[in-house]
Amino acid sequence: MLRPVRADRRTTSPRPAAPLGRRLPLVAAAVVAAGLTAACGPSSEPAGSAAAATAGQSAQALSGSQSATPTAETSPTASASPSASASASASASATASRTPSGSASSGGGSAKPARTSAAPAPAKVPGPGYDSSADAQKQIDAALRAAKADGRMVLLDFGANWCGNCKAADKVFAQSQTAGILGASYHMVKVDIGGNSSANSALLRKYSPSGGTYKMPVLVVVSPSGTVRTDTHVTGNPSLTADGINAFLRQWAS
Repeated sequence: MLRPVRADRRTTSPRPAAPLGRRLPLVAAAVVAAGLTAACGPSSEPAGSAAAATAGQSAQALSGSQSATPTAETSPTASASPSASASASASASATASRTPSGSASSGGGSAKPARTSAAPAPAKVPGPGYDSSADAQKQIDAALRAAKADGRMVLLDFGANWCGNCKAADKVFAQSQTAGILGASYHMVKVDIGGNSSANSALLRKYSPSGGTYKMPVLVVVSPSGTVRTDTHVTGNPSLTADGINAFLRQWAS
């Protein structure tokens, strides 16, 4: 049997220090182990199973992250599409409501109806015969003023109540077609030269100055400015029929 050696008398010889090359791997391993223990905490499972569980959790988390990413990317787009469509529709509706009706048709909008000026009322046509008491000068002046306003001509009819040709012309003037031409194109003044009116005789010489013997009726067409356009005392009367007088009136109407 060996005798126990008293501790105070026990002496141990120092062991030789491990070479530096052997100590460094051991120190590094100890540091890594300490770091893992501090980070993860103590575990009752073996090291291999803990590592496997950690790897599985990481893979599961990565898979969940990848599957959630497309949903997060596609969901805003899908929800924004109806809003964008609604905005475009509302914008188009607002534009259409601001657009005047018919503005897109045939280059620039619905065409407005052209304004047409109403034709002037027919001028009054005197009845048959000649009024010896009328102031012929005033009647001619009034006819010229009216002609300047509406562009019609003035027809002066110098005659007498006892003149057969004058009566024949009056019958034609009373016909509807001839009266229509007169009312549309002339202001007519009948001047009595069958009596003793010097004033009316002076008017005849003013508008038919060629003199001599006058063959009644004398028809003189005067423009709105007072210029004589034709004088039948010089040219001769047309045929005192509807065709003759109508052709004469149409010829000098403009």
